[in-house]
Amino acid sequence: MKIIILLLALVLGFGATCKKTADDITVAAAKHKLQQEQRELRSYPNLLPEVLIVAPKA
Repeated sequence: MKIIILLLALVLGFGATCKKTADDITVAAAKHKLQQEQRELRSYPNLLPEVLIVAPKA
């Protein structure tokens, strides 16, 4: 009986470890994608429109 409980604990621990690793990989992939997009956007010039404020002098 003790062996069955020990094996069950090992299987549950291994499953928890695999799930945590999968979550960590997902987070790392999302961060990598964001950093890659930021690097790509650095090569573009400033795309903000130029605004001229024209108002009569008071």
